Amino acid sequence: MSEPQRPLTLADQLAHKLQLAIVQGEISAGSKINEQELAARYGVSRGPLREALQKLERRRLVVKAPHVGARVAQLTPEELSDLYQVRAELEAMACRLAASHISASQLAQLQLLLKRQEKVFTDQNGDYALFDDIDFHLGIIHASGNQTLIHTLTDDLYHLLQMYRNRCSSGRRPMEALAQHRRILDAIADGDGELAALLMRRHIESGRANTERVLRNQMEEISG
Repeated sequence: MSEPQRPLTLADQLAHKLQLAIVQGEISAGSKINEQELAARYGVSRGPLREALQKLERRRLVVKAPHVGARVAQLTPEELSDLYQVRAELEAMACRLAASHISASQLAQLQLLLKRQEKVFTDQNGDYALFDDIDFHLGIIHASGNQTLIHTLTDDLYHLLQMYRNRCSSGRRPMEALAQHRRILDAIADGDGELAALLMRRHIESGRANTERVLRNQMEEISG
């Protein structure tokens, strides 16, 4: 019998709220953390707030520097490119493993996810904001069955990736990404892990190039 799940502490709940605010851009990248302001906003004392910030620091969403204090993480285009390179290799590995380990129910769930996304895109009244390729990628990562790989990707990389994906989402072509997802999933369903890995690398490289281009344009607008 598995152990009962530990109830969430106030710091856990606060860390989740702060993480959402950072990922969604409500608290902007690079902004200084004002503990007094955040404590007042969320109606908490400094103790649980500092504990929550420590959790976000471990997730690399908050960074501390001597004589500067805590700030929301802000990656340079070069650092973001490095992150995407690591992601591409790890997700390619996840594809190879998923081709051998994915269950029928996991495959069916991913196929259903792609059908729902297609409906959003073809519906004239569809909301493109509902598109979230993170769900597709996480599905494949979990289907790999490799717990070390799962934790490496979901406990670290994806928090930063989500933040920059939301910040640099303009210019994305969801139907193109959806077609790439279909080819990846077809390869996994056929048990062709090498093809799935190759397609995933290409897919992530396309996302990296788009995100880096938008980020550089944003930085030029700010500095200009």
